[in-house]
Amino acid sequence: MDKVLRITPHSLALVLSRLSPEDEASSSSPSSSREAVVSVHFQQRNTGYEVFANFKATNMQHFWNKALTRALSEIFFLGWIDERVLLVRGSEVHLQVLRNGWTRRTLMPPQGFDIKTIGVLKKVKVNIHLVI
Repeated sequence: MDKVLRITPHSLALVLSRLSPEDEASSSSPSSSREAVVSVHFQQRNTGYEVFANFKATNMQHFWNKALTRALSEIFFLGWIDERVLLVRGSEVHLQVLRNGWTRRTLMPPQGFDIKTIGVLKKVKVNIHLVI
């Protein structure tokens, strides 16, 4: 049975793609052993919340962009779909700051990933299977 599910208002989808080990090594060469361990960790399978936490930690270092730092502190993890779509929730103002950051190339992806696009999910068609 097909149903249309409305995703929560004020949500944003970050469509990610996993970087290959070669791409990750060329994009940033780790200078410390801690960064190397994190890099190896993110080549493995992750939970959505781990990806979200890494996304926030990576971008919270924008101390010169107070609007982005504030927006990141106010967003929440909403979901992780098919190990490539990170759903976040926040006020429309904060989500717009994230969109602007991505457009201006100041919003960084979580380690081990690249941000392909950012969009709003208004309706999603899902298959619902009941197991009794």
